[in-house]
Amino acid sequence: MQVANLALRFGMQVEGYDPYISVDNAWSMSRWVNHVKDEKELFSTADYITLHLPLMDSTKNTINKDTLALMKDGVKILNFARGGLANDEDMLEALNSGKVAVYVTDFPSPLLASHPNVVPIPHLGASTDESEENCAIKAADEVMEYLMNGNIINSVNMPNASAPFSGSYRICVMHDNKPKMISQITDCLAQEDANIENLLNKSKKEIAYTILDLDHKASKESIEKMKKISGVHRVEVYEK
Repeated sequence: MQVANLALRFGMQVEGYDPYISVDNAWSMSRWVNHVKDEKELFSTADYITLHLPLMDSTKNTINKDTLALMKDGVKILNFARGGLANDEDMLEALNSGKVAVYVTDFPSPLLASHPNVVPIPHLGASTDESEENCAIKAADEVMEYLMNGNIINSVNMPNASAPFSGSYRICVMHDNKPKMISQITDCLAQEDANIENLLNKSKKEIAYTILDLDHKASKESIEKMKKISGVHRVEVYEK
């Protein structure tokens, strides 16, 4: 998203392909970025191609003999995502033939690193003084967001679950991802006068996380009842 918006400032015509674009990135993307629905269309029209993909079985060797054949002669490819996204042997052949004019990457393999049309860059972007400081600040902010508001952001083994603290009292429940958990949790508040003003439930594989915002404090008895539900691992409470 940032690369696309920046390229527009350089006066480039920008096309993007992303079948899994997030809502946040969609809102942040300039409306002048043309959304391409087929990656083959992007490969065949772009003068510069920049990769922003995770490395999985489905994305390995995204740049290969077949996709290179679709590209313009003299295409420039930038890969700062993952080394395995480009097949080194096919890339070398394309560089030698002139199909690819320049390959810029911070994953230079021994096969490509010394090629005159490869720009190899050390994979150290996260090790600069500025990045180290920014990472430390971001990590501290995310921990504080959980400790103060119960929001989970960028967790490795928990779902991303973040919502504005809309009530005066919040209950966060970590539990198994199985049927009828939410109804059991809310049933614990049935005898309360507290009104659920907002409810968020997110899951990741076997684990789930539920956030409930109430208009006033729930009783200790209700909280203890929640903790005893089979499949509940943790209950945290927050007050403004």
